[in-house]
Amino acid sequence: MFHHAYDGYIKYAYPYDELRPLTCDGHDTWGSYSLTLIDALDTLAIMGNYTEFRRVAELVIDKMNFDLDINASVFETNIRILGGLLSAHLFTKRAGMEVEPGWPCTGPLLRLAEDVARRLLPAFDTPTGMPYGTVNLRHGVPKGETTVTCTAGVGTFLIEFGTLSRLIGDPVFEKVAVRALRALWNAKSSLDLVGNHIDVATGKWTALDSGIGGGIDSYFEYLVKGAIMFDIPELLEHFRVYEKAIVKHVKREDWYMWAHMSKGGITLPMFTSLDAYWPGIQSLLGDVDSAMKTIHNFHQVWRQFGFLPEYYNIPKSEAHTGREGYPLRPELIESAVYLYQATKDPFLLEIGIDMLEAIEHSTKTKCGYATVKNVNTHQLDNRMESFFLAETTKYLYLLFDPDNFIHNNGSRGTVIQTPNGECVIDAGGYFFTSEAHPIDAASVYCCSTQKKQDDAVLQKMHDNLNLLSLFNIEDEETRFRGQKLKSFTQDLHGDKLGELSYELPSDGLSSENGFQNSVIEILSNYLKTSDNADNTLLKLGASLELLKTQISKLESTKSKHTENFMSDVEVEVDLRKTTNGENVEESVGLKDSMKSESVSNTEQQKGDRQFKPEPPIPTSKVVPDKAEAPPSGLKEEIVKGLGGGTDLSTDGDSLEKDKTVEHHESITNDSKRIQSESENRNMQQAEAPKTVVLSVKTDSTGQASVQTSDKVQSNAKHVHHINNFKTVKKNNLFNLESLYNILGTGQQKETVPNPNIYHLYQTINHYPLQYLQKPELMVCKAQPFHMRLSVRGEMFTNKDTK
Repeated sequence: MFHHAYDGYIKYAYPYDELRPLTCDGHDTWGSYSLTLIDALDTLAIMGNYTEFRRVAELVIDKMNFDLDINASVFETNIRILGGLLSAHLFTKRAGMEVEPGWPCTGPLLRLAEDVARRLLPAFDTPTGMPYGTVNLRHGVPKGETTVTCTAGVGTFLIEFGTLSRLIGDPVFEKVAVRALRALWNAKSSLDLVGNHIDVATGKWTALDSGIGGGIDSYFEYLVKGAIMFDIPELLEHFRVYEKAIVKHVKREDWYMWAHMSKGGITLPMFTSLDAYWPGIQSLLGDVDSAMKTIHNFHQVWRQFGFLPEYYNIPKSEAHTGREGYPLRPELIESAVYLYQATKDPFLLEIGIDMLEAIEHSTKTKCGYATVKNVNTHQLDNRMESFFLAETTKYLYLLFDPDNFIHNNGSRGTVIQTPNGECVIDAGGYFFTSEAHPIDAASVYCCSTQKKQDDAVLQKMHDNLNLLSLFNIEDEETRFRGQKLKSFTQDLHGDKLGELSYELPSDGLSSENGFQNSVIEILSNYLKTSDNADNTLLKLGASLELLKTQISKLESTKSKHTENFMSDVEVEVDLRKTTNGENVEESVGLKDSMKSESVSNTEQQKGDRQFKPEPPIPTSKVVPDKAEAPPSGLKEEIVKGLGGGTDLSTDGDSLEKDKTVEHHESITNDSKRIQSESENRNMQQAEAPKTVVLSVKTDSTGQASVQTSDKVQSNAKHVHHINNFKTVKKNNLFNLESLYNILGTGQQKETVPNPNIYHLYQTINHYPLQYLQKPELMVCKAQPFHMRLSVRGEMFTNKDTK
């Protein structure tokens, strides 16, 4: 069925949007961008036709151009084009295509997806945050565009936009999607119901019928899937509130009708074909019994007509006049697939067989499959929507293919090496968009901030894991191989390491290797003064264990310092350099350092915005001015002892996304200019900045400790406000580079951003994305999935408002 329709489109309709199956030609419907070709691309991969997938993917990469002066549906472009490109991008490796080194976080199909999404962004620049229904792909929202759109057209963006945000590292897409969801939540009625259409400028409802079907359907779908996929308990709470109101006001026995959103009375005793997605959503949340009763009713309607009419009058048991058509919709088979995976009930296979036979018997033409114009007479219409290839045939295939890789239960996967480290992908857990485009959550996670945070936690656990202590099998002989700090220092019999004092730059708490390099210098200098090599190595091992323990403490200290940095605190970084035997102080503000020419190197252009100063030379009360060089390989051994590169940076991913520094004026190294700016700033400062001082000391018992203190530096040369240091987590600022890429490449940083989108970014900059943390909402009763939703911190959580 799929290939008959697909081949017909390629032969008779490409490059138009859709095939007309009765006349065997093509026409444009939603945007004149070869809609069916992109929408069907991932179905080729699921059915195993990788040869055709590669051919079409290359065709899309080479030929597709979305810089078109056409008005396109924001909703349809998102679910069909953006979703199709994202899913195909994540399938390229499986299909045997050569991928870029940074895949899955980069790739040509991903860049096309980003291009499409940025062209949709102007639609979200409204007073409420809810998007317009139409956007011009080149010029933004058309002049005179209506402000009225359906509820689903507001709330069906999170899966695609959130996936894109996390793959490319730009939070703007997820933020606008979540803001639109919250706007709908805030507009619900006193009965906790939502209407069918709303004015995006005023937030007033223009259609007051409330139900689960057409015009609302995918809003509820994305609340559930978004909550699970992106760990946003708030959205699941919203759905549970809606669900309770729906059961009270909309549900009658096992049917779902339409009710007045404010009064609660039934207004339309109708079942709509789009309602059929609901049992699939219920199955995701474990409500299998209710879902099976509901899908049984829907299947009886199919058996009555051979298809599902768009509207079915429940009391009269007939298709509603004027809405008797069936456009080859997938919702009934979609729910059957979900429920069959949950129950393995053969009744669900019977639903699939009934649908398969009816579609094959009554809708097949010589070049495709046609929409049913009237389910009573099975009269056909000259249209085959792209979702027939993207959804209907895909779900039918997956229902009858138990060994398909989509059904992977986590028992197998693919290990890949990426710039973000090792990742396991293709392990199952695919999330289907509203257009049935599968998204591999593991690939999205691979590119996200959360992975970096989790990797740091795992590395820290690995570095501090002591199996001997864990199993309580230590003795004197094994004590030095894994025992923690206290036992090491006690066994040194009071032989003190001495007192080492070192002025640690404030940026050392936020740079990638600042603290570690500083520790290396301290221990190197100490080793040079030792009289007993064996005793020195023993004490060095103890120090390493000490430092690995103290690193975790310093991380919390670092976090506090970082938060202090965020609130307009003036901080000075004191770097000591030795020139011709003299100590020369060069004080550089952290923000200036971030704006230095190092920001423009290739790695940082790709997203790495971490400040990496050269490690300064420590000062010590016990280290002579002239000491012999440390033994060869010492530094490498110490690094290995510390865990081979413990990341002590502040939120790395937030810094990676801090591309706003590219749009500030670079600070040159011209000494005259530095001196002039220093004098000007000194005149404006009322308080002296702070320098963090690190001390490694041992007491009379041999117990070592690491201490930090604040030292007032009176002679400041450069002091800067750094309240915008963490642009994503602290102040919710956005990647301003996006502003200069909306209209294409080549736009200078100094030029005025695209006026179609500038106001949106100004609005989003002040929009906090605070996800709720309510563990009691997150334990699902699903069987046999046993799904549990994580309650860990989210990518864009604003810590200051918790």
